[in-house]
Amino acid sequence: MLVHVVLQGETDPDDGAEFSHLATDSGAEVLAFLSVQRDRPDPATFLGRGKVAELAEQVSDLSVDLVLFDRVLSPVQERNLERALQCRVVDRVGLILDIFARRAHTHEGKLQVELAQLTRLRTRLIRGWTHLERQRGGIGLRGPGETQLETDRRLIGERIRSLRERLVKVAAHRATQRRARQRAPLPTVALVGYTNAGKSSLFNALTESSSYAADRLFATLDPAIRRLQIAGHEAILLADTVGFLRDLPTDLIAAFRATLEEVNQAQLLLHVVDGSAPDRDAQIAAVDAVLTEIGADEIPRLLVLNKVDLTGDAPGNVYEGSGNLMAVRVSARSGAGIPELLRAMTQRVGRSMLRAELTLTPEEGALRARLHRVASIVEESFDDQGMAHLIFDIDDLTWRRMRAQMHSSGCQAMDAPPTIPADG
Repeated sequence: MLVHVVLQGETDPDDGAEFSHLATDSGAEVLAFLSVQRDRPDPATFLGRGKVAELAEQVSDLSVDLVLFDRVLSPVQERNLERALQCRVVDRVGLILDIFARRAHTHEGKLQVELAQLTRLRTRLIRGWTHLERQRGGIGLRGPGETQLETDRRLIGERIRSLRERLVKVAAHRATQRRARQRAPLPTVALVGYTNAGKSSLFNALTESSSYAADRLFATLDPAIRRLQIAGHEAILLADTVGFLRDLPTDLIAAFRATLEEVNQAQLLLHVVDGSAPDRDAQIAAVDAVLTEIGADEIPRLLVLNKVDLTGDAPGNVYEGSGNLMAVRVSARSGAGIPELLRAMTQRVGRSMLRAELTLTPEEGALRARLHRVASIVEESFDDQGMAHLIFDIDDLTWRRMRAQMHSSGCQAMDAPPTIPADG
């Protein structure tokens, strides 16, 4: 049974549709949906004594074995409801964590979900085992002892510390990978947005890859990064990230902070929005709130209105009254609007690519090594005197910087100008 509670003064943008979607995505068979209006939460049960009695009767009549609340319940409220309803009660946070646990595939993702689960569980432990008051005792072992509840809390605390230490190592490995990418000065563009807005489908359409995408909430938990080459411009690193949600648990955001670092390191955020969603504005506000919480609210953003094949809107650019680009309408499924989106991305972060040809002496090995790091080598050959002949593609800004540095050091090789644009 699903229990959807709306408090006085709150807006209900989707009448519990998202919550129902979460429940079915978790594998639950929904027998009934109960919508409740309240002035304020009851401290003991959130619903109040009369409504809990009514709910208990329905639970018994339908033989319900799980009640899902579209609210964050305190440990006391959750325990009291389970006693009154005689079945298991799971709140919104517990439901989201269950879905995340099912969808996490990478080692890091599993560690992050387990950390969030244990952090939540630590505040919800009750009596533990009732058949032993003390776990320790016996001849030669008598002492103050330790209750099972204390033992559980201690073991969970030790496991949480272990998970955090392992996540620190994973984060260090991710930072090493990021530094390796940053040595080649390619801009990073991160896809962000509400869950099920079509981020992974758009990621696949842009990069021609086959990352998992499905019409379900939180289909993507593990980040993916691909190189996107746009004709006539430098390559872009495109990152697909976990989707956001209204009232996303703070513990979960903290656990996935390492994953969301890809967002903080981006030069541009593509905020992908389901243009067909009736609560589109509420979803945009929820994403903005999470970006602010993780410190990414200052990064430049481009709004991408996806699923124009469902809305009937014309694909392409949407401009403000002042003439500035406000959004790009696309369809990740059909590809409509993708060319306009690529042009908008290159205008925001891309730089023009040039093709250059150089001949370097054996003494200029450091320059050759640097070109291998910052440029895309098209052709390289050596003559009998050890001279290196290179043809390479390089963005114009990096080329100008290198020429200025080499001229100041007296290097003559950089006097050769680029010949033609890299796209031919």
